[in-house]
Amino acid sequence: MTLRGVLLLLALIVAPLARAHEVRPGYLQITRPSATAYRVLWKQPTVGALALRLRPRLSNGWLNRPPDAQSLGGDYRLQTWDVAASEPDALQGRTVGVDGLGGTLTDVLVHVDLGDGRSLETILRPDRPSMTLDLAAKSGLAPPAYLRLGVEHILTGPDHLGFVLGLILLVGFNHRLLGAITAFTVAHSITLAATALGLVRVSPPLVEAMVAMSILFLAAELVRSRRGQPGLTSAQPWLIAFSFGLLHGFAFAGALADVGLPKGAIPLSLFLFNVGVEIGQLMFVGAVWLVAWGVAARPAPRLSGPAAAFARAVPPYVIGSMAAFWLWERLGPIFT
Repeated sequence: MTLRGVLLLLALIVAPLARAHEVRPGYLQITRPSATAYRVLWKQPTVGALALRLRPRLSNGWLNRPPDAQSLGGDYRLQTWDVAASEPDALQGRTVGVDGLGGTLTDVLVHVDLGDGRSLETILRPDRPSMTLDLAAKSGLAPPAYLRLGVEHILTGPDHLGFVLGLILLVGFNHRLLGAITAFTVAHSITLAATALGLVRVSPPLVEAMVAMSILFLAAELVRSRRGQPGLTSAQPWLIAFSFGLLHGFAFAGALADVGLPKGAIPLSLFLFNVGVEIGQLMFVGAVWLVAWGVAARPAPRLSGPAAAFARAVPPYVIGSMAAFWLWERLGPIFT
């Protein structure tokens, strides 16, 4: 392995880690439970009692006061405002936004349903933290929005990328990698579907901790393989990828399902989100391949002896160290 190859690989590993913070989407819902009232619900993911400084806003001033009710769960903060208003078009042309969103990697799903056939589904992003509500436009889900959300979730999820990168380093670019990635895809598609249909319900903090454990296990397998002691993952990478893919699928599903999407939107939104995840995953694999190809295509001084052994050990130890940190961090909410 060349020194340039080690540095490029480290950059590929560390870059997403440096951006690691809350990327689960928030959820803002506006409904009209009666002809004289509106209700605004804001659901924001948290880690224990910690949460990003985000605050929803409406240009008509409905949210410029403390919420009427609020609660803090193990993985989210829930706030609601009840507003007395009889105008059916009270929201038309108003601006909705989230203060503080621009400095994050978090998206916010916005769902408006007035109960008279008019509804709106959209997503606010760091580069577009506000928008004007147009309830006269065609209603329904916007598939490109959920596709993009899936792509962004995988590309800004250092834990999931760490697992995929570990598979690549362990298996290499060959038919065995194709089998492992396919098994990973099939597995997390199963748990996404199970969650979408309400057949399975798991604790999000526990799933996040198990995801970190899967990456730590893969890093340990990679270290053993580099020492000439290949384990089960080296022999049957598809089996390990499938097993841990089930866990990652629950985490993917939790990124949308736990924010409180309307029941009618969950199956389609999760399906489109899953497609986006696959697109993002393939983009990442392609990026790693381009780095490997670029290193191999340009001759450079090669490492040998202890230096080469150290260079080969650095990537798995970096992945394993970050996985151990995530595991320790995520065990806290489970026992509190």
